[in-house]
Amino acid sequence: MSHRRILYILFVVIVAGISGLSGVAAGSMVVFRALSNASSDEAKPAFVVDEPLVTETKVQLSTTTYETTIVKAVEKTGPAVVSVVGVNQETQSNFGQKEDQLVGGSGVFISEEGYVITNNHVVENARRLSVILANGTELPATLIGTEKYADLAVLKIDGEVPAVANLGNSDGLKPGETVIAIGSPLGDFKNTVTVGVVSATGRMIDTGQGYQIEGLIQTDAAINSGNSGGPLINLAGEVIGINTLIIRGSILGSAPAEGLGFAIPSNLARIIAEQITQKGYFSRPYLGIHMQPITPNIAEVYGFSVEWGVYVTEVEPNSPAGRSNLQPGDIITKIGDIALDEEHTFVNALFAFQPGETVTIEILRGDSVIQIQVTFGETMSG
Repeated sequence: MSHRRILYILFVVIVAGISGLSGVAAGSMVVFRALSNASSDEAKPAFVVDEPLVTETKVQLSTTTYETTIVKAVEKTGPAVVSVVGVNQETQSNFGQKEDQLVGGSGVFISEEGYVITNNHVVENARRLSVILANGTELPATLIGTEKYADLAVLKIDGEVPAVANLGNSDGLKPGETVIAIGSPLGDFKNTVTVGVVSATGRMIDTGQGYQIEGLIQTDAAINSGNSGGPLINLAGEVIGINTLIIRGSILGSAPAEGLGFAIPSNLARIIAEQITQKGYFSRPYLGIHMQPITPNIAEVYGFSVEWGVYVTEVEPNSPAGRSNLQPGDIITKIGDIALDEEHTFVNALFAFQPGETVTIEILRGDSVIQIQVTFGETMSG
C-alpha cells in the first residue's frame, strides 16, 4: 500500500472519531435540556410546598403588629398615670410613737391644668395626699371633690404635667375587645401593665351600703390592690374606664374567682370629673328624708304588704319631701317610672334624675296607694 493511501485511511478514521464525539456531545446536550425542562416542569409544585411558610410569616407579622399596637398604646398613656399616696390619721406604734397610716392607689392626668382622676375609696379620709409621677417625682396633691356613689374623686397638682390621657367613648365597648390596665399594684410596682379583654359591660355591683354601682365594665385584665383609680385603656391608647374593684369569690360558694375586675365607664367619669373641676363638687338630687330599706325578709318580719321599697322614718323640715307632704311612715315604692326592687335601690332610682326635676313618687300610706309630685333639690355628693 502506498504512503499516500495510508495517509488517506488515517484521515477518514480521525474524521469519523471526531464526528462520533460530536454526536455524543450533541446527544448529551439534548438529554441535559430535556432533563432541565423536566426539572423545570417538576419544580412548579415546589411553590405549593412553600405556601405554608409564607402563611406562617404572615401570622408572625400579624402578631408583631398586635404587640406593637399594645406597646404604642401604653407609651401614649403610661406617662399620664400616677401613683396616689394618702396619709390617714396617725396611729400609735408599739413604742408609743405616732405613725402615719399610708393608703394608696393609682390615678391619671385628664387635663393640662393638673387634674387627676382616681377612686373615692383611695382618697377617702386622707388628711394629706400626694402623687408620684411615672418618672418617680412625688408632688403634693389637693382634693377637689368626690363622688361617693360612683367611687370617683378628682385631685389637682401644681407644676408641670408630664402627659394628659385622652378619655375615649366607653359606650362603644364590646365584649372581647382588647383592653390594657395600668397602675401600681400593691403600691410598689408602679406603672404595671396588664392585658385582657372586655368580659362584659353594664355590670352592677352591690356595695353593701344601700346602693349599687351600675354600668360597670367587667374585664379579665389583672387588677390588684393599688390598681384602683388607674386607667383601663383600649388599643388606641384612650381611657375607656377607671379601675375600681375586684371580686375574689362569691357569697354563694367558697370557690375562689380570678379575672373579675371592674372599671367605671369613661363617659360617666368624664361627666363627673368635668362638674367637679367646674363647681368643686358633683350634684345629686336631694329629697330630704331618712329611711330604712324594705326587702322581702324585712317585709315578712314587719308584716308590710310590699316586698320592696323604703320606709320613711323622718322628713327634714323645708325639704322637697316636706314641701310635698311626704310623711314619716310612708313607704316609697316607685320614683318616676322606676319601681324599687332587687335591681333598683332607692339611691340608684333617685340618682336617675337631676336636681330641679319634678317627678311623681308613688307611696303606700296605710292601705292606700298615693302619688305625689316632688321637685328635687340639689346636694353635694361625696
